Amino acid sequence: MASKLYVGGLSYSTTSETLREYFAQCGTVESAAVITDKFSGQSRGFGFVEMATAEEAQRAISELNGKDLDGPLRASPRRGAPAKPALELRHVRRRGRPRG
Repeated sequence: MASKLYVGGLSYSTTSETLREYFAQCGTVESAAVITDKFSGQSRGFGFVEMATAEEAQRAISELNGKDLDGPLRASPRRGAPAKPALELRHVRRRGRPRG
């Protein structure tokens, strides 16, 4: 069963193909994606890599976490991604008279 990893701390110059090639040293990479801004197209500094097996995913975490790929990497299981997001969005209530 495939295991998806969160990869943080990527350089803005890192591409999905570079990420795929780098993680291939730990096993079969099913998919690799660097998340980009939808307006500018620039990398947002993180991505996801899907490894073929949980063992390969664990090997990638233990071998590549903290290593350099255009800068230091942070690799963790997707569900174990940082609990507190860097940006928190909340619904803001509008003041004023009710519509209707």
